[in-house]
Amino acid sequence: QLRLEESGGGLVQPGNSLRLSCAASGISLHNWAMGWLRQGPGKEREVVSCITRNSEITYYADSVKGRFTISRDNAKNTLYLQMNNLKPEDTATYYCATISTDYCSDEYDYWGQGTQVTVSS
Repeated sequence: QLRLEESGGGLVQPGNSLRLSCAASGISLHNWAMGWLRQGPGKEREVVSCITRNSEITYYADSVKGRFTISRDNAKNTLYLQMNNLKPEDTATYYCATISTDYCSDEYDYWGQGTQVTVSS
């Protein structure tokens, strides 16, 4: 059974860090470009970051550039998102998703259930 499971979310104060993980089962992530997306309260879903299959290319939304780092460990079948200097506007449910193209695109195929990140003092 194919499954993507995010973890690592939580409640943190502004300026702190979190590391999200997306563990895959029933699917080999090395075959997929991968993305992190988020949806905050009352907001539309937005792309946070993506990474190609061999990690050659990464993309970041302007709002997270310089603070977030996407990475993957294909041997562990896991995708990561290191989030530093978190801001209240980063509060959202974060989702990982597979991308059906070889490059970063919006052609998402499989999604995880999401993990909640709340940044508040």
